[in-house]
Amino acid sequence: MVALGGPVFTALADGDVSTAPVPLPAALADPAEAPLWRMRARQVAADPSVAAWVTGVVRDLDRGVVVGRAGFHGPPDARGMVEIGYAVLPEHRRRGYARAALAVLLDRARREPDVRVVRLAIAPGNAASLAVARPFGFRVVGEQVDEVDGPEVLYELDL
Repeated sequence: MVALGGPVFTALADGDVSTAPVPLPAALADPAEAPLWRMRARQVAADPSVAAWVTGVVRDLDRGVVVGRAGFHGPPDARGMVEIGYAVLPEHRRRGYARAALAVLLDRARREPDVRVVRLAIAPGNAASLAVARPFGFRVVGEQVDEVDGPEVLYELDL
């Protein structure tokens, strides 16, 4: 996992991968990704400490390539809950990157004294993402309709 900062989020939202601390694939600056990067840039602008929590990139150190993105949606809320999001670029899927990213983020969450619950929101038909989460012991706690992603099933894991 490689952390990104506010200026990098803004650049990615504008389609520019050149300001990142590691070489990024153009796919991460695709216009479809711009809303995510703009949201992260706004979060960090409002509170720079949030940068340590939010979306970074997943890098395969052996191959020296960025294979996707992953991170928390923000620092723990009043309940001690953090939500994790992850996405692996299509050409790198089915190689264990999402599971590895989730494991790294769960390990970090366990080391954070203010984190007591980890949440995932997975589209009902996303069998691949559910297969990534299942071995970690997440349980269904509800459903929601995300304004961007549509219907989602909520899964949580108590730490």
